[in-house]
Amino acid sequence: MRTPRLPRWTATLTWKAAVFITVMCCALAALLGALVHAAVTRQTVEESRGKALDRLTEATEAYEGGAPLPGYAGVDPPGLPAALRDVAVGGKRGTVVSSFEGHPTMWAAGPADGRAIAVRVDHTQSANTIEGLDRAIVGSSGLAIGATLLVGAFAVTRVTRRLHLTAQVARRISAGDLDARVNDPRTEDPSRRQDEVATVSGALDTMASSLQGKLLSEQRFTADVAHELRTPLTGLTAAAELLPEGRPAEMVRDRVRAMRSLTEDLLEISRLDAGSETVDLEVHQLARLAERVVRSSGTDTEVRVAGDAAVETDRRRLERVLGNLVSNAHRHGRPPVVLTVNGPVVTVTDHGPGYPEYLRAHGPARFRTEGGSKGHGLGLTIAVGQSAAIGAELRFTNAPEGGAVARLTLPEYVRFDDDSPDLAPEGEM
Repeated sequence: MRTPRLPRWTATLTWKAAVFITVMCCALAALLGALVHAAVTRQTVEESRGKALDRLTEATEAYEGGAPLPGYAGVDPPGLPAALRDVAVGGKRGTVVSSFEGHPTMWAAGPADGRAIAVRVDHTQSANTIEGLDRAIVGSSGLAIGATLLVGAFAVTRVTRRLHLTAQVARRISAGDLDARVNDPRTEDPSRRQDEVATVSGALDTMASSLQGKLLSEQRFTADVAHELRTPLTGLTAAAELLPEGRPAEMVRDRVRAMRSLTEDLLEISRLDAGSETVDLEVHQLARLAERVVRSSGTDTEVRVAGDAAVETDRRRLERVLGNLVSNAHRHGRPPVVLTVNGPVVTVTDHGPGYPEYLRAHGPARFRTEGGSKGHGLGLTIAVGQSAAIGAELRFTNAPEGGAVARLTLPEYVRFDDDSPDLAPEGEM
């Protein structure tokens, strides 16, 4: 049998604080109410007992002097509690509160020739006073609990609102918005005392500024290096073309092409990191575009169309993403490599060892590859960046029977009328 789970809101700090404040207020109100009730009851009963004993003394003197007893006194009067009568017959004086004719009554009794002489004092007013006090204690306790709960909830809500803002900024930073800051006013004014939330907010802002500075420095360094390499590589390419044909010349040209490709990849990554890319959106048929990418790749890749769809995207960027996925599947996986189009979803699968754990968990890492394979780990990094630029989602998984699976989900084009969309021409290679 499954244990029922509490609702999500019960885990919030506001709810926990409200429960804690309510419980503590109730406990404190109950303790104070019990102490006040006991003190007032004891004082009231003592006053009634003193009054009853004074009357008993007067009635005893009248009985011993042969004078008639007052109306509130009598020997073995009706209604006298049996326990008090036994005490009086035993030669002792005593008092007790009981009910007489439906009213609270204080009895006092003493010995009188083997019988009990007793007096009674109306205890109704004292009992009403105690009941009124109890109602006042309950009412004031409820008001105090409600007021304390409101004030406490207001104070806790202010704290939790600041915590939620800090968490929201942290999520924005993790999503790539390095300009996000909490900007808590307590951290900006040195004369104001900081609480724990302000300390956390200030630490988060400091961390974000430091991270932003380091990333910007790395981006500038990458862009500067790539730009500086283009000029000598251009000269090197021209020089390599002048070499006499042969194996050494072919090796030099191959390395020069690899260097040019790496430089272009670095430039593209620097532009993606800087967020300076502009997207040129047009409506395209996804199956036709995918077939074009496979033809231009020159690889033995099978294309399967389970269902075509019109997508609004940047064709150049999408071709770059699909081309990198197909190239990576052939370079690091094993055939057959299959590209499947199913609506706005494109899947590239191979039958190799699959993606490593770090890539599936955290995404591709630059200049990191597994098993000593060729490459610099930039192809999938560019694919992820370009996918984000066109609003697509790229996920990396492994098939249960083995092999890597790259799943690209594109925003599908939605028509608001019956007219067919104007599709951009795909062109021929």
